Amino acid sequence: MEKIKKLKKTDGPDLCVWGSGNLIQTLLKYNLIDQMHIWTYPLTIGTGKKLFAEGTRPERFKQVYAKITTTGVIVATYEPSDPLKAG
Repeated sequence: MEKIKKLKKTDGPDLCVWGSGNLIQTLLKYNLIDQMHIWTYPLTIGTGKKLFAEGTRPERFKQVYAKITTTGVIVATYEPSDPLKAG
């Protein structure tokens, strides 16, 4: 994670992660996500890996973009928001 933190401080292209639930969990844990693009498809398959699985740290995000495609896919972009206050 230290190498990723250092890399994020450099002037370069955006870093993108596609479909890695394990890496996303680690990036969330260390507050290394600037934006999430989440595509929600109008179907259920019953099994599979969860993006926000057990152990995901509670966090607050704000929606900065949303669109529904002609096939019903919801494309939404989120950015970190104010800290979540546990209570």
